[in-house]
Amino acid sequence: MADFMIVLSGLSIEEIEKLTEELHASKFRAKQIHNWIYTKSVSSIDEMTDLSKDFRENLKNIAVVTDTKIKVKQVSSDGTIKYLIEYPDGECVETVLMRFDNRANLTACVSSQVGCAVNCSFCATGKRGFIRNLTYTEIIEQVLTIQRDTGLKVTNIVFMGQGEPLLNLENVLKALKIFNNDFQIGARRITISTSGIIPKIDELAESELQSTLAISLHAPNHKLRAELMPIENKYPINNLKEHLLNYINKTGRRITVEYILINGFNDTTDCAKELAMYLNDIKCNINLIPYNNVNDTKYKKSSNTNIMKFKYLLEQSGKKVTVRLERGADIDAACGQLRGKVSNN
Repeated sequence: MADFMIVLSGLSIEEIEKLTEELHASKFRAKQIHNWIYTKSVSSIDEMTDLSKDFRENLKNIAVVTDTKIKVKQVSSDGTIKYLIEYPDGECVETVLMRFDNRANLTACVSSQVGCAVNCSFCATGKRGFIRNLTYTEIIEQVLTIQRDTGLKVTNIVFMGQGEPLLNLENVLKALKIFNNDFQIGARRITISTSGIIPKIDELAESELQSTLAISLHAPNHKLRAELMPIENKYPINNLKEHLLNYINKTGRRITVEYILINGFNDTTDCAKELAMYLNDIKCNINLIPYNNVNDTKYKKSSNTNIMKFKYLLEQSGKKVTVRLERGADIDAACGQLRGKVSNN
């Protein structure tokens, strides 16, 4: 066995072909391996039963399918599954499989960083601070882990887990390309969420990316947003608007605006009206998110009455408004909660 083992998960078909060439095997063997990893989601080389036993043994001497482990798994009564995934260096991130009634879609919510530098006051992940970026293969492993564990095929991906995706844009875009080409997940079924990193939004505007851009806004003005999100002091909401309009004009793509509703803080009638004015000329859909209570914060979830009133007021402005279905309410659903619980035990 080699001292350094090649990890097959995350390799492109071209990279696998180079590997099979070194083992004096045909390109057809590479296609078989690629199929076992991305379509059949196997966890070991022994499961690749259409490869000869001798070839499998040779492959096992230099490679493994994965070096990622499930540290904790939680299953909600609504079908949501949350994983704490451990990488070889011992660092962990969370990823979630969300299922919705009467829909064929299976959505993976993936993390892009270990910890987060943005430090939003309502988020459990931000309390850890920034540890490191994930590599593109570590991002991919989150989806493969879900598929291996459940035997299901992920159809949609949202970069809404731990970390700020645009502060790790190079690896996020590499992962997105593999999700698109190797997993056969359409770019429009992939959403990248950001707290509003303006230079990176401009960079995305210049690319030909077909994925959806989601903006975590969470407040209608500078004062409230700065209280929730320190990033507001670097990239203010009024400046952000100019760059969002530029992004929409350059790409022709509608964006998604995410807005967490916090009781008595940003869920008032005045906030709804101010938000409607801010978004008036922005081509967007609005996704209202009932706050998921996190320990060690002063915030509480809005009442259902306030949520529906807020939604109604925004709809009067002509926008499409949805309230995100709450998933995993009976497990550690908020991002960073499971990681924090395990760390504290």
